[in-house]
Amino acid sequence: MRISDSVAKYIMQLLNEADGTAEIQRNELANVLGCVPSQINYVITSRFTPEQGYHVESRRGGGGYIRITRRQLSKSDVVMHIINAVGDSLDGGTARAMTENMLQNGVIDSEAASLLQAAASDKSLSLIPREFRDAVRASIYKNMLLVVKT
Repeated sequence: MRISDSVAKYIMQLLNEADGTAEIQRNELANVLGCVPSQINYVITSRFTPEQGYHVESRRGGGGYIRITRRQLSKSDVVMHIINAVGDSLDGGTARAMTENMLQNGVIDSEAASLLQAAASDKSLSLIPREFRDAVRASIYKNMLLVVKT
């Protein structure tokens, strides 16, 4: 298991044990898990995002902490957050990661995930010049999510 997976798993355990809110100190957690503090930052910014239903707040300084709260969002709210996060450009790797996160979190079913993956794939966009693919992918992805949302 990669260290980022271990960090995410540990934070998820803390969230589950504390009814959806975990307060951690980055340096202490890094010591417990045997990693560098920047690895903790990476995991929090990539896996505990508003689009994934988390609110993160931090306080710097000697008594500083990072508080992660799992928000109870409707599927519709999650999809709208993702649509807003996509913006004007979306690369294939990010589209796959977003789709996988929605599938794992029960926002979409496997059929919708497969359709999103197929539509956003480089293979589907092969006739589009490379410099326009990410913009076209973003447009397709957002429009498909609007249909999934309803």
